[in-house]
Amino acid sequence: MSQPPQQNQINIKIDEKVGEGVYANFFVISNSPSEFILDFGRIVPGIPDAKVYSRVMTTPQHAKQMLQLLEKNIEAFEKQFGEIKIIGQTDNKTVGFKTSHPTGG
Repeated sequence: MSQPPQQNQINIKIDEKVGEGVYANFFVISNSPSEFILDFGRIVPGIPDAKVYSRVMTTPQHAKQMLQLLEKNIEAFEKQFGEIKIIGQTDNKTVGFKTSHPTGG
């Protein structure tokens, strides 16, 4: 009779400064064929520039795993606390881009 494969346990350590976290209300995601770059920053009223406070670089595979985990966690959150509404956003609203069509004549 064969034994089931043993799962490795990972001990996660986090130092105090990292454990404090960084608040972000501004996100930029860019990618290349080999990596995704996620910038986390803040936009503050009355200050014209947004500042990036943290950058995370990861592989496309890990980015997709993160997306799946985030979706799973949001689903669990909404089951417990109700739908997260995004203020000012409609279902078919474009984000930051407009397409202009020249008028024919």
